[in-house]
Amino acid sequence: MKLKFYPDERVALFIDGANLYAAARALGFDIDYKRLLTLFSEDCHLVRAFYYTALIEDQEYSPLRPLVDWLDYNGYTMVTKPTKEFTDSMGRRKLKGNMDIELAIDVLEMAEHLDHVILFSGDGDFRRLVEAVQRKGLRVSVVSTIKSAPPMVADELRRQADDFIELSELAPLIARNPSERAQRPAAAPQFGSRDQDGELDDAPSEALIRSA
Repeated sequence: MKLKFYPDERVALFIDGANLYAAARALGFDIDYKRLLTLFSEDCHLVRAFYYTALIEDQEYSPLRPLVDWLDYNGYTMVTKPTKEFTDSMGRRKLKGNMDIELAIDVLEMAEHLDHVILFSGDGDFRRLVEAVQRKGLRVSVVSTIKSAPPMVADELRRQADDFIELSELAPLIARNPSERAQRPAAAPQFGSRDQDGELDDAPSEALIRSA
């Protein structure tokens, strides 16, 4: 799959972590964030790669922390906030950690420094954000999937985007190889360390982390 970029186009990635994880899981693969960053770094002038996720702060140990720390040390700009606890109408304890506002503000603030926004989310609430950024003269590509059942991308968001990148077609370029060496223990990560070949260690498996 060939990504569509113009020469010297300034690009930023805005990754809705939970949404992208759900889309990849629906397609049956785990994302290798080292490969994802390499892919976009090679094909365009990548200004910034933002990753958004909520964390359960009142736990002694957050399962997402190893991934968040690895991303923070290896080229991603992390945007996190604590989840909020509430009780639904059935009396059940629920956690809420929506990052839409944070992502939207960052896109608008970064717009003057960019030519192209890559939005990793299928959330239809972002349609107005995409429209607003396009009025500033930027192109917007949306990364999600229509191959899952049900589709993970809202039709209105897909229509508004300048380009839609099907996640299943991107998978061969960014999927984690199941045959790769076992991950380092999450309890004692050495972030940013290099293996015997001089390569950066892989990010912890998001599928294992989020299912913990």
